[in-house]
Amino acid sequence: MKWVKKAILTLVVIFVAFYLFSRPEDSAEAVRTAFAAVGTGVGSLVTFFTSLSA
Repeated sequence: MKWVKKAILTLVVIFVAFYLFSRPEDSAEAVRTAFAAVGTGVGSLVTFFTSLSA
């Protein structure tokens, strides 16, 4: 079972590397979108905890 997980992880890494080098603009946009979503989530958490403390 361990070798299956290792094979799947290897395939995922190969796919990500292929996508990164074949479509760098789309890869960059995906990373920007992910970071924007994380930033929005963190901002919402800060707002939530600030409202609790008030």
